[in-house]
Amino acid sequence: MAEQAVAAGAQIAQTVQDAARAAGFDLAGVAPIGRFPELGRLPEWLADGHAGEMRYLEARNPTGELKRSAVEVAFPWARSVVVCAINYNSARPYSTDMRDPERGWIARYAWTREDYHKTVLRKLKQVETRLREEVRGCRTLAYVDTGPIVERVYAKYAGVGWIGKNTCIINEQVGSWLFLGVIVTSAELEPSLPAPDRCGTCTACIEACPTGALTEPYRMDATRCISYLTIEKRGSLPTEMRAAIGQHVFGCDICQDVCPWNREAPRATEAAFEPRPELVNPALAWVAELDEEAFANTFRGSPVRRARRSGLRRNAVTAMGNSGRREFLTQLERLCEDPDPVVAEHARWAVAKLRQ
Repeated sequence: MAEQAVAAGAQIAQTVQDAARAAGFDLAGVAPIGRFPELGRLPEWLADGHAGEMRYLEARNPTGELKRSAVEVAFPWARSVVVCAINYNSARPYSTDMRDPERGWIARYAWTREDYHKTVLRKLKQVETRLREEVRGCRTLAYVDTGPIVERVYAKYAGVGWIGKNTCIINEQVGSWLFLGVIVTSAELEPSLPAPDRCGTCTACIEACPTGALTEPYRMDATRCISYLTIEKRGSLPTEMRAAIGQHVFGCDICQDVCPWNREAPRATEAAFEPRPELVNPALAWVAELDEEAFANTFRGSPVRRARRSGLRRNAVTAMGNSGRREFLTQLERLCEDPDPVVAEHARWAVAKLRQ
């Protein structure tokens, strides 16, 4: 009976992976549940303050355990985790190739024509439906960045890729430009083999990070990460970090841009991930002046909305200060009196920096 159960679990796991490919995913696998060592370091990471203002990472179950410490802490009925990944790379240049100081950088994942959460979840629901057809009565929950799950850890144990020194999932064929989706299920599925680490002695990502967010291999201080600072951080940016933010107005791709495994990364085939031209290297002067209507219209359905209009303008003003372009001074001097006190404060900083 045990052998039959294992065989059935393996067959269903293969069926689910086939369904993932049919739905348009590039990679898929099954992770077991368990107390993985990567998640065992989460309490220390949180205690060290590396999560910054991202309090949702500290969510606990009724007994006080961190939900993200193991999937079964949040979902006691879970027996397997299906992980699907889809490539979002495009033919556009990397941030490390950008040379125009009058333009800002929006992270590659946010260029898409539809919010990736919707695109990936729609595909994930197809896989979830197939799983429920195969295992009648099984319980499932599908998430795309919205559940109490550290997706990259389960992606590793599902064989999707290894966790790189930049803490991103990397696949040796596809690279690291990947959106992840997970299905937590009560079905007992045969787990995939974990992906071996192929970073070797390379430290390109650590050396390239301008803010020193990668304090050591495989460990990130989110409070120093440009993505955190330009998206999650509310209010004023730390003064000592502003110059290192450079031209970034939403997110950062540097640690992926320099990764050798992305040199031959294929282009995405999903039409919804085609870049919107207006989101690739937008003019800083324009972003700094966005009013509510322009912000809503330009970023409707975009992850950029997470930074909010105030944060995006704050970031643009900071980038103007880093540009070295004294042509921005007239606009920045006017923005020193902006009704948004955060924008006004950063404009004053930018003016002082350019006058130096």
